[in-house]
Amino acid sequence: MTPSAVLTHVCERRVVPVVTRLEVERAGDLARALKRAGLPLIELTLRTSSAVAVLRRLAADEELLVGAGTVIRAEQVDIAVEAGARFVVTPGLSGEVMQRCREVAMPVIPGVSTATEIIAALDHGCSVMKFFPAETSGGTAALRALEAPFPDVRFIPTGGVNAGNAANYLRLRCVAAVGGSWMVAAPLIDAREFDTVTRLAEQAVAIAAEARP
Repeated sequence: MTPSAVLTHVCERRVVPVVTRLEVERAGDLARALKRAGLPLIELTLRTSSAVAVLRRLAADEELLVGAGTVIRAEQVDIAVEAGARFVVTPGLSGEVMQRCREVAMPVIPGVSTATEIIAALDHGCSVMKFFPAETSGGTAALRALEAPFPDVRFIPTGGVNAGNAANYLRLRCVAAVGGSWMVAAPLIDAREFDTVTRLAEQAVAIAAEARP
């Protein structure tokens, strides 16, 4: 897929499971649990020593669209590319990360929370952005305010988004998808409760299907 096609695919799923901690030996179980739920998409954050190995393991599954999250340095873009990531997500806006993604044709979803950062992301050619941290940055009220001056921007609010409030975000025209960890929470994975992961992911898919602008 082209970079734009990858981002379109992510947005069409309407929910991005954000995995913050995962061991290699449990990667296959998690992938199967999400695929059973009809949500074959993962953003794996690069926050642990095993993250790159896990990313490589997940990316080997051709039925799964896997991105690297918490990318904050340009060299991490190269690491993500080598491991097989299909897209990159950042918690904030880094010009160096954006530039490296452009050089290697890696789709990137930059993190923004202010109008200034949105303008900077637009200057880098991005129109799909992660609104982060969503709840503490004003939540749906902030997004409604930002929609007026930026009508062509689509946001993926992440941070404090859960099963209880996801629909509130997904009903906004400016929201393409939501990101969250509630269906792939580390305690569930540690306890090998993959049936619960599937059930929560199915619930998330249903929420997204019903919550339309």
